Parts: sequence; structure tokens; C-alpha cells
Amino acid sequence: MRHVQRRHVIAAVIAMACSVPTVFAQTAWPSKPLKIVVGFPAGSSPDLMARALAEPLQQALGQPVVVENKVGAGGNIAAALVARATDDHTIGLMINGNLTIAKILNPAINYDPLKDLTPVTLIATSPLVLTVPAGTTATGAAYFEAARQSGDRWNYGTPGLGTVAHLGMELLKAKAGMAPLHVPYPGNPQVITALLGAQIQMSLLPPGLAMAQVRAGKLKAIGVTSSGRSSVVPEVPSLAEAGVKDLQLEIWNAVAAPNSLPKAHVNRLATLLAEIVRQPEMRQKILAQGWQVAGTSPEGLANRIQADTAVMAEVIRKNNIKPN
Repeated sequence: MRHVQRRHVIAAVIAMACSVPTVFAQTAWPSKPLKIVVGFPAGSSPDLMARALAEPLQQALGQPVVVENKVGAGGNIAAALVARATDDHTIGLMINGNLTIAKILNPAINYDPLKDLTPVTLIATSPLVLTVPAGTTATGAAYFEAARQSGDRWNYGTPGLGTVAHLGMELLKAKAGMAPLHVPYPGNPQVITALLGAQIQMSLLPPGLAMAQVRAGKLKAIGVTSSGRSSVVPEVPSLAEAGVKDLQLEIWNAVAAPNSLPKAHVNRLATLLAEIVRQPEMRQKILAQGWQVAGTSPEGLANRIQADTAVMAEVIRKNNIKPN
């Protein structure tokens, strides 16, 4: 009898021991506030996107979602912070450059986007608008013919070396056979000021910035860098319509996490965020900010990172672009 009782006790202890990992495995996540780190200041496009996502994500997760701005180095300071996070409650809202060519452009940065960050989801994309001074008379193919004839007497402005606008313009130069010189500025507001004063002849600008000036008659739009017309600015022709073939360039916002975040949490975030951005009200809000909704799987974002990295790395190599 004692032996039977003893066997029952041992069996009970083993069952309890085996159940402990299951209890821990079923611990709810997130168990505390989730932090979205943004590498740009309040009011910037990535900041506005992160704050638009925060409230519905908070409702879906049942925990507070806090947006934290860590500004500097084109968003790379924030990206490095996310890459080093080990609390399982930190993610980042990032732009193209942070997840693609950051390490290629500047090997000295202290994170590798391909090794230290896990793709979660591509949130939204947008073409850039080739924008010119209001006094520009030529449009379409005639504009590019004038640009070719002007050689390096024309200039183009960007918000800095190695930005998507800079690399995109170098790509456009090669596709269109033109040779304007690069003039970097601290940011897009200064680029717009230079365009308004006709101090530069062209720039690739986000639609949210360009079209306010274009619709007010202060600047002109030559075309968008998508393969066809974009739902963001359907009234603007594609550059292909002006004779610039095989050019597709977009800026985008995406969510990434540290490699340490468990795959189950990554997949859950991707599913929730994709559902959130596809809701009609959110889709309209994002469109009003100058973006078209994406909402991909982690694998979809990984594929986009790989493709864009290959294209931009080639532009950097061909033009020997180095950090300041």
C-alpha cells in the first residue's frame, strides 16, 4: 500500500514539474507598456504614423503603447536603440534607410539592420514627387531634354547625403541621362525654400510636402517615381509617362523589432498591425498623410528590405557615396 501511495506522490510531483514551463509559456504578452521608438521629432511623418497606430494597437494588446522620440543621425540612433533592446517590449517605427543601406552607407554605425533587427511589417509606402520651381516652363519629356542640355549647370536639392531623395536622384540621373549637381540641405523645409527661390532646379519630395506647394501654384510637379500613377497623388503623371523607363522608387515606413523578440510576438504584432492599417478609417488617415497602406507579413517586409538594399547599394557603389 505504501508503495502504491509513494508512486502516486511521485507521479503528482512529476506532473507538477512538467506543468511549470507551460504556465510560464502561457504568460500574457505584453505584460507591461509597449514602447514604439521613433528616430524623428514630433510632427514628422514617422512620428505621426507611430501615434496613429498607437491607440488601436493599445486596444488590441490590452496594454499601454507609448511613442518615444529618439532623434538623430537620420533615425539611426533610434534604430540602434531598438536593436539593443532586450526587454521584449520595445519596437521601432523606421524609414527605408534605417532598415536597408544604413550599414552600407556608413560602416561605423553601431547596428546592422540585416543582422540586429527583425522585420515585423511594412506599414505604408509612397512615391516621391519630382518637384521644380513654379517658373519652369517645360514639362514631361521636354523637361528632361532641357535638363540634359543644361548638364551640370542645374542643381538638385535633398535633405542630406545618403537619404532616399539623394540616392533616388542619382538613380534618376542615370535613367534620364542628366547631370545636375547635388546640394544637400539640413532638411526638406530648406529644400522647399530653395525651390521656391529657384536656387535649385529640382528635388524629389514626399507628396505630403510637395503637393501643398504644387496645389497652391508655388511649385510644379513633373512626375512621381512609382511605376504608374499613384493613388496618393493620382493627378501627377508617372516619370515613365515622361520617357524615364524602369524607375520605381518609394519611401516607406515599417515596424521592426530586436532580434531577441520571440517569433510568436513578432507574428502577432504583424497580424494586428496589418489589420489596423487596413481598417477604412485608418486607411483614409494614412492616405491623408500622403501614404498608401501596405500591411505585409514579416516575410513580405524582409523581401522588400532585400530588394531595396540591392538597388540602393549599387547606387552607393557606382557613385562612391561616403558619409560626411
